[in-house]
Amino acid sequence: MSANSGFLIVKPENGGILDLFKLVVLKNQESAAKFLESCDGDGDDGVFEEEVMGDNRWVIVMSIIARKVIKIIGKPMEWTGYLVEFILNLLSLNGNFLGLAYRFFHGDVVMPQRDSETFISAIGHLDGRLDLYKSNMLLKDFNEPDFRNNLLRPEMGNQVLLDLCMMASKLAYENAKVVRNVVNLHWKMHFVDFYNCWNDYQKEESTQVFILCDNPKDVNLILISFRGTEPFDADDWITDFDYSWYEIPELGKVHMGFLEALGLGNRKNTSTFQENLLVKSVKFSNLNGLDASTASSEGYKLFTSNEQGGLDQSSDKKLIPVMGERTAYYSVKSKLKSLLKEHKNAKFVVTGHSLGGALAILFPTVLVLHEEEDVMQRLLGVYTYGQPRVGNRQLGRFMESHLEHPNPKYFRVVYCNDLVPRLPYDNKTFLYKHFGICLYYNSLYIAQKVDEEPNPNYYGIRFLIPEYMNAVWELFRSLILGHMHGTEYKECWESTLLRIVGLAIPGLSAHSPVDYVNSVRLGSRDLLR
Repeated sequence: MSANSGFLIVKPENGGILDLFKLVVLKNQESAAKFLESCDGDGDDGVFEEEVMGDNRWVIVMSIIARKVIKIIGKPMEWTGYLVEFILNLLSLNGNFLGLAYRFFHGDVVMPQRDSETFISAIGHLDGRLDLYKSNMLLKDFNEPDFRNNLLRPEMGNQVLLDLCMMASKLAYENAKVVRNVVNLHWKMHFVDFYNCWNDYQKEESTQVFILCDNPKDVNLILISFRGTEPFDADDWITDFDYSWYEIPELGKVHMGFLEALGLGNRKNTSTFQENLLVKSVKFSNLNGLDASTASSEGYKLFTSNEQGGLDQSSDKKLIPVMGERTAYYSVKSKLKSLLKEHKNAKFVVTGHSLGGALAILFPTVLVLHEEEDVMQRLLGVYTYGQPRVGNRQLGRFMESHLEHPNPKYFRVVYCNDLVPRLPYDNKTFLYKHFGICLYYNSLYIAQKVDEEPNPNYYGIRFLIPEYMNAVWELFRSLILGHMHGTEYKECWESTLLRIVGLAIPGLSAHSPVDYVNSVRLGSRDLLR
């Protein structure tokens, strides 16, 4: 594999309103250079003219504006999130409004404790369902053939596995203690570990992921669930609106922010992407007393380097520690390989909602890049929900060749007008493309297998009126769904309030896990099969 890699980094902080005006109206190269840093893959720095001077400049400008606005309101968003979650937990722990008033006058108000077993995230309050689909079936002995066959079928009509992955994706928004309790007590499965992982660009532990098994012993299924975009986390939203990419030779262009979230590089030093991505695993019998598997489990990576910081197959091989702190890709891979070695019959599934979905599909992508064939042979499937785009067409073709044979293993679930799967923006000339099988659910929760969700970019006057009309319908539907399908589908006041917000920003409320759980459970089974 060639070591020559290109990249494009969008830097909203380096220019002002006047520079944006010059870029949009005058197509000014000097203004473009303030916002963009790039390399063409042959070592030449400069701005990619085709990315800036054509129609794509509007896309990049909208990304810059969105990220500037989110950055400005980042701290207020964080404070609002703390306040909202405190109030929601205060109400839930004390019996809602009337119960809180009663306890207040009797002097025994229960105060929420963040990171405790009873503290639920804002996402958890939107959808309080904990039990899995057909939970009475899931309480049976896991050795029963019917259950095992249902859970381990890697096909789009497997409603049991679709529901388990969606519920695990929703559960990933909670703290470790809540996750442990739900997995062990409600699902009767086995909680393995919860990871707060380091993002070297953001300089904080901003990537969360947990692992569970279907059984403590004789494991059949290992599930890895990545946390998605948190509603009040500005960094998560900035990542979703980021258009920066890194090009991996022979594989394609990959969203840089998602790579950073996995701990595979830092845009401030792009050579870190080379170190983590462009190197194939090197197998040694002994490395300073460590064999290759031990070195991996202790957070080391193997690569060859030259004096210029690039990669050189002829230079001496070195063993160096992974970037600073514990990162998601290396932590999860190390634990997964250990579990697969211990449980010879186990297969694994990767899942996530929103940003978590992007990380879920990139995790096996990097496993393929690192030639982890033994691990990939044990992959049962990747199920993502409301996932943004992660790379270009070349990346999609590369991964489809590894995930579609002999059976499809990658299923991307999209609900109706959800805004996030339409990000980053894609048009006839821009690079971001979806791939894999798309299971699209409309606002009636009827499923279709499609190559791409309708209205893939969610912009344009002709889509505006239908989007607002659908938001009104979803609000009305939320008031009657419980009467139509039972109390399990009755929406809470928090979810209804989000529907009202969705009247102003169509597609935002459609990203809620509520609609994804409903889609999987109410969707047309016959059409799926």
